[in-house]
Amino acid sequence: MTAPLAGVRVLDLTRLLPGPMATLYLADLGADVIKVEDPGAGDYARTLDPAGGTPNACFRALNRGKRSLCVDLKQADGHAAYLALVRTADVVVEGFRPGVAAALRVDYTACSAVNPAIVYCSISGYGQHGPRAAAAGHDINYLGYAGVLEQTGAAGGPPVLGNVQIADLLGGAAPAAIAILAALVGVRGGGAGRFIDIAMADAALAHNVFALHALEARGATAPRGADLLTGGVPCYGVYATGDGRFLAVGALEPKFWQALCDALARPDLVNGRLARGAAGARVRAELEAIFATAPQALWVERLSGVDCCVTPVLDLAAALEDPHFVAREMVRRRGDGSREIAPPFRMSGHAFTAGRKAPAQGEHSRAVLRELGCDEATLARWEAAGVVRCPQVAPE
Repeated sequence: MTAPLAGVRVLDLTRLLPGPMATLYLADLGADVIKVEDPGAGDYARTLDPAGGTPNACFRALNRGKRSLCVDLKQADGHAAYLALVRTADVVVEGFRPGVAAALRVDYTACSAVNPAIVYCSISGYGQHGPRAAAAGHDINYLGYAGVLEQTGAAGGPPVLGNVQIADLLGGAAPAAIAILAALVGVRGGGAGRFIDIAMADAALAHNVFALHALEARGATAPRGADLLTGGVPCYGVYATGDGRFLAVGALEPKFWQALCDALARPDLVNGRLARGAAGARVRAELEAIFATAPQALWVERLSGVDCCVTPVLDLAAALEDPHFVAREMVRRRGDGSREIAPPFRMSGHAFTAGRKAPAQGEHSRAVLRELGCDEATLARWEAAGVVRCPQVAPE
């Protein structure tokens, strides 16, 4: 059975994290994703904190299965070659600040003029219009504006940053992929191409639903660390174990809390599930004292057969070895021994395979341009003029 997006061509002008993750979803589903990079730095993620070598593990993970075309869009020949490629494409994804794509003459107006069916997605921090549209930003800034960062952290402490970029990924990548697929369905059904405007700050705000509930219901959000799902009640929070590790206690429903109290032989705590204030502090203190009496592994063993939503807090190294993730084939090893995480979806008739490794900058320039009909003489002339880069790359 063919891949779901077989035959779909995506031109990816994005860099770093949100755009490459969005197009990774499409590549993992079978699309031909062509990473369009300039002859200079290209995607900055290639050299961003390259602790594991260049390109680094993050770049490799985000760009597997893609091809790389290295072309100078500012040169007339490069621009013409790109528009010729647009004619063969179904999707364009760009992540420039508003106005940059237009300055390069590769915006939706330019692309739809040569391909009216094109689905064109712009991913930016604050969107294509509005008072902050031209402002620079990163995940931390979008979360700050959207009221997410203010709610994140322990009671009495400062806002805390997680190491999963919520606005970039939940805000930039996932909504972009969803909107692109929806637009493709429309085009395949005979509709026109579309322009998609994704703002990471918008998406962070759109997902801040639990705090919105508190605001609408009570007139104010809860203090940091004091809402139902941020540590404000004993049945839902993080508790330290005797070896300095942690347990995630998610016994939110009465049946789970009852099962936990039974397993701990503490029926006196049953009525304290949602206790707040001094009463809640007392129940939490009791749990803290109990969990501090044994190491994490022992608690995991003791509670393994109890249906109470209590689980270990693992570091990533342990998560990659977790039997459940292993059974679901979420972690794969490439031929060079490096690990990669599989896509987070399973679909009948389509199996994820490691496939093509992340490309070297311009690795597929020659192949892509030959598909457009460029002959060797033209390629040689363009390469000599710096219009394209066509490096020779050893096979994997």
